[in-house]
Amino acid sequence: AGNWLLVCSVTLLAHTAHGCPDKCLCYTASKSADCKNRGFTEIPARLPPEIQILQLQNNRIWRINQNAFTATPLLKILDLSNNSISSVAPGAFQKLRYLQVLNLTRNLIHYIENKTFSFLPHLKELDLSSNSIIRLPETFGNSTGNITLLSVKHNKLQKMERILLESLPNLKVVLFKDNPWQCNCNIFGLKLWLESFLYRGGISDGIICSAPGIRKGKDLLKVPYELFGVCSLRTAHMHLASSHHHQHGLEQRGSLRHGHHGEPGDSGRASCEPKAKARPASLRHAIATVVITGVVCGIVCLMMLAAAVYGCAYAAITAKYHKEHLAPARQHGTAKEKEPLESSSA
Repeated sequence: AGNWLLVCSVTLLAHTAHGCPDKCLCYTASKSADCKNRGFTEIPARLPPEIQILQLQNNRIWRINQNAFTATPLLKILDLSNNSISSVAPGAFQKLRYLQVLNLTRNLIHYIENKTFSFLPHLKELDLSSNSIIRLPETFGNSTGNITLLSVKHNKLQKMERILLESLPNLKVVLFKDNPWQCNCNIFGLKLWLESFLYRGGISDGIICSAPGIRKGKDLLKVPYELFGVCSLRTAHMHLASSHHHQHGLEQRGSLRHGHHGEPGDSGRASCEPKAKARPASLRHAIATVVITGVVCGIVCLMMLAAAVYGCAYAAITAKYHKEHLAPARQHGTAKEKEPLESSSA
């Protein structure tokens, strides 16, 4: 009787849904499936289609097939942490239109390909921490602009594309900790983005440099801009060398001026990404501004000179008029005034 009551109690607490995998516990009230720590090597089949929470952590899942979640389109939370996943097929999650939280921590992922997370318009949190990721793409995919939290900490990233972060306009929290960041040309764009992100009120644990040696252990935000001067000038040179020889000469002299900032360990400078596109544009704009300003100043000076000449000429004419016409009148008036005095004295 005791065993029967225990079975009834478990049945009442864990309303096992029809079609739940043998090793899982499915709860209809919370619309969840507990499949953690069950020894799965792939996503289990026959999951209830109405579930919204799927716990698959602490298994031995090593791959995710493209149609793995076709039968569970209503998932909102998917936990795949602490498995053996080494790669994720593009489109593996594309059926999960309502997914909000995706946890892929503590796996063996080395690469994230372009558009891996396409068609997840409600995705808010993406946790990729504690993997072996050495490269992130330029975009996570279409309809991923609502991500508010991104964690890539505890990986093997040396750089990160600024364009990827700019494709996530609603980011509020980004975690970068414990990556071998190379603080050379390739990370300059990330430095600019991070400063802007923090200025807008974003939250981050910061980027600590691992190389070159002279910057090891330093906060990227505290590395002076002057140390990236060579990168910017070289990039500008790449864009302008073919058409602007004069500007090319200026950039070379600028590189020499900043040459003392170079360091032997800064090997990434030769492969700077062409992200300083704004610099040559700024140079052209600056030259145009100087020319326009010079023309305007010249016109103003000519106008002032013309006004001065006109003023002098007007003053000379007025003085001449007074001398020729008003002086005789004054003399004539004085003579008439003297006559009554003379007659009265007589």
